[in-house]
Amino acid sequence: MSHQDRYGLPISTTSFDAAAAYRDGVDRMLAGWPGAAEAFDRAATADPDFALAHIGRGRIHSFYQQGDAARAKAALAREVVARLGEARERSHVETLALAIEGQVPAALACALKHLDAWPRDAVVMSLPLGAFGLFAFSGMADHDRARQDLCDHLAHHYGEDWWFLTYHGWSLTENGAVAKGRALTERALGLRRENAHGAHALLHAMFEDGSIADADALVEEWIPIYPRSGILHGHIRWHQALGALERGDAQSALAIYADVLQPAATQAPPLNAVTDGASLLWRLSAYGHAVPGELWREADASAQNSFPKSSLPFADVHMALLSAATHNHAALQARLAVIEQRLADGRLAAGAVVPAICRAMRAFADADFAACVGSLAPVLNEVARIGGSHAQRELIEDTFIVALMKSGDLARARGLLDQRLHRRPSMRDRSWRDAMPASPT
Repeated sequence: MSHQDRYGLPISTTSFDAAAAYRDGVDRMLAGWPGAAEAFDRAATADPDFALAHIGRGRIHSFYQQGDAARAKAALAREVVARLGEARERSHVETLALAIEGQVPAALACALKHLDAWPRDAVVMSLPLGAFGLFAFSGMADHDRARQDLCDHLAHHYGEDWWFLTYHGWSLTENGAVAKGRALTERALGLRRENAHGAHALLHAMFEDGSIADADALVEEWIPIYPRSGILHGHIRWHQALGALERGDAQSALAIYADVLQPAATQAPPLNAVTDGASLLWRLSAYGHAVPGELWREADASAQNSFPKSSLPFADVHMALLSAATHNHAALQARLAVIEQRLADGRLAAGAVVPAICRAMRAFADADFAACVGSLAPVLNEVARIGGSHAQRELIEDTFIVALMKSGDLARARGLLDQRLHRRPSMRDRSWRDAMPASPT
């Protein structure tokens, strides 16, 4: 008996139990729901020669920065699929294996070629998408456009699929089509409520259109069904903390930090844990709220364990926040030296924006606001190259605006705030704008 995945593609197992467990694992992985790892393990136990189960398990390992385990699963999947797999599965395994190994350009090229042949391979389709996907971490400045183009191109293959609507909607939102993106993500979440990526995508649309009250209500209503072990649990609460900061409610933001983001409390993968925690503490401080020094020191120590060496630019930028805030200049300088050498050697796809941000954050923490402005001004249009989402990267522009205000360059700060307020309502931006003296006529 031949088996298929949920998208109608044949899968090379003769075991009913393995096929069912694999379909369950894929759905849980695509939804960001707990249990995917266990489902892939069940599939591999039921059929040890099922390569897709092994590479799926490797993908979950890679989410949690379990590099040795992830690479071992990738090697096993490659060995099995070379003996037993057909063309689609060989290409599927190779694409995921390249992503697991951190070979971003090769993995992206392989994924796009694969999707030309098998557009309904949702697991491969998921690789270029998302804030931490292959497009985002490619160093491209226009990865928002690239994600939407890919989704637009393949939409007719997916119809009303809850996963595809989730990521098509998110891609539209990030590329500026916020109303259309919100409508798609609302549809996706309606089709499958147990879809953390759907709730997350909808929170991004609400962030972009200024619906802070809607976002808070969504989290309060939805988060009780999502286990704390879920890969996005802490990040979804991070979005709620951003809403609290928008209202000037630092106490609620700090309470969320203590509940789900603090190193002792988080169950998130290392990249989420470090970036969410660092960025929230930085925002609190930059917006003028007191952050206890022990929170900074604890976050920095934990992050240094997770990312002791320069790696992804997105991680490096957030490591710079922690080192700057704790005045851990030796750690920041060592990281900067590696980053600048990679740039000089042509091995830093994101380019000069990465060291510029790191230097700017050090200057900001040292209250050298003019130097912060000087470092950031030439690269503000390149910040997208570090990856992540608009909501995550807005921290850089926030820091720039605060540095402008503190250095006395109110005209430029006012201009940026007017641009942002024209795009979406913001209580925080409005309060900053209203606190400035009127521009001379």
